[in-house]
Amino acid sequence: MGNINSIEIMVAEHDNILRFNNVVRRACLGILEGKDVCAEDFRSMVEFVRNYADKYHHGKEEQILFKEMTAHLGQIGTNLITHGMLVEHDLARLYISELETALDRYHLNFSVDARLDIIAAAVGYTKLLKRHIDKENSVVYPYAEKRLPEEVLESINARAETFEIQAEKRGTQKKYLDVLAMLESKYL
Repeated sequence: MGNINSIEIMVAEHDNILRFNNVVRRACLGILEGKDVCAEDFRSMVEFVRNYADKYHHGKEEQILFKEMTAHLGQIGTNLITHGMLVEHDLARLYISELETALDRYHLNFSVDARLDIIAAAVGYTKLLKRHIDKENSVVYPYAEKRLPEEVLESINARAETFEIQAEKRGTQKKYLDVLAMLESKYL
């Protein structure tokens, strides 16, 4: 890779997550229109969120960028991250946990109540992530680029590059972008 810009990579990942949000919303619209819940697709969505959006993307933010922001940007940086971004990451995890629980309930009895919970958790996730991504792209990332010392930004980029290489060896990016493409072909 060499000389990557970690923020540019994370913005591109946000674009993929927004594409994913469109798929989720379309799948939920289908349920509202009377289509059956395709539990297999929703389980793929849960897997995408947990392994691409959370472990891979949020992993870079939480383990690298956000740690440096809280270490170097004083109370403003700490508040922005700990009381803003990390709270929203945890809320996203809650929505996905609730989606998984609703899928489990739906599997047991195919109830309308479980269908409602599937839609509520999935759409809640998409709405949260849309706002969250907008804040990161327009406030958090530019603040980091403007306020962090150059040597810290270089360190973030070097550590993000190592993170990317390790994820590539595991096939993370390819696997989940393939899952996204499959879901898009089905729902969009």
